[in-house]
Amino acid sequence: MIYKEKVLLGLSGGVDSAVAAYLLKEEGYDVTCLFMRNWDSALNNDQLGNPTVNDEICSQEKDYLDALSVAEALNIPLIRVDYIKEYWDNVFQNFIDEYSKGRTPNPDILCNKYIKFDAFLNYAMENGYDKIATGHYCDTYEYNGKVVIKKAIDNNKDQSYFLSQISSFAIEKTIFPLAKVTKDVVREIALKINLKIAKKKDSTGVCFIGERNFRQFLNNYIPMKKGNIIDVDTNEIVGIHDGVYFYTIGQRKGFNVGGSKGPYYCVGKNVYKNELYLTSSNYLLESNSCLVTDFNKQIDIDLNGLKCFAKFRYRQQDNQVLVEVLNDKTLKLIYPQKVASVSVGQQAVLYLENGVMIGGGIIENTYIDDIDINDIISEKIK
Repeated sequence: MIYKEKVLLGLSGGVDSAVAAYLLKEEGYDVTCLFMRNWDSALNNDQLGNPTVNDEICSQEKDYLDALSVAEALNIPLIRVDYIKEYWDNVFQNFIDEYSKGRTPNPDILCNKYIKFDAFLNYAMENGYDKIATGHYCDTYEYNGKVVIKKAIDNNKDQSYFLSQISSFAIEKTIFPLAKVTKDVVREIALKINLKIAKKKDSTGVCFIGERNFRQFLNNYIPMKKGNIIDVDTNEIVGIHDGVYFYTIGQRKGFNVGGSKGPYYCVGKNVYKNELYLTSSNYLLESNSCLVTDFNKQIDIDLNGLKCFAKFRYRQQDNQVLVEVLNDKTLKLIYPQKVASVSVGQQAVLYLENGVMIGGGIIENTYIDDIDINDIISEKIK
């Protein structure tokens, strides 16, 4: 009897993971699906401000029913497991802590690190599965005898950026069925096999929490407090903000400012003074180096002096950088051509020219000619 590898696939209720399950089964794997419940919607939904959720059933429960319909259509078993505590402790609490500091976190990266490629992976290994699989648009590649992450063929949908913090063990144990297909092909397959969710729109909300009124949602954990909006070029108060936590570096709209000057760009915020800093020019947006901490190196390569490519946010174009190693987990990235809107709290993810991921870490500071941009702003508004 030929042994079929047992694969546990994370089935979210969306079209990508559904088609991933279908492709795995077609390739001859013994597939089981698992739906992860990571947010206690029944407990929290009423106060979290989600206008898209029907009163009778929350979005997460709808996703579960969609996942169940897919599993039934494909004749694949479906397991449902709660990771609510793990999500709260390792992902959501960090999300709130980072926003409280005025930073811009990326919960999807932490969700992958602690939930999908840790708690979910551990469940699979403890229950006799050989591999796990997900619906990420991502590929793997053998580099110096080691399996590493590589960009997917669909550059527009590539999600490797979100996998910069996962472990080498997780990479070795994961199959990415959508590595060599595009989103259009995924939709075509879903329609061809008559899946009910074939035309379901992609999720764009916070990982596992769903699409909500973000300000109303965040206000439940970090209460809004109005404060001054300051033009750093003139040191004048030009408006009143609803709460500094709700604005991101590089943002160009949504400011309550008077007068005809503009357009304005968000270049900084001070959570202690409760001040939001704008400029009508973009020079404070364009850093030429940054400090990256907690770097998770995924390939065996000498980084010091390496010229490679960096993404400073999802779907941003690749930016050529020079790497300077400060210690095992801390790098300085130098980019003389300047890059706009590199935001503290986001991830800087490094790649080789062929799309192989080197690793990623947290952006701690941004600089113009080695001067911290926050220090420049502080000098301007004294």
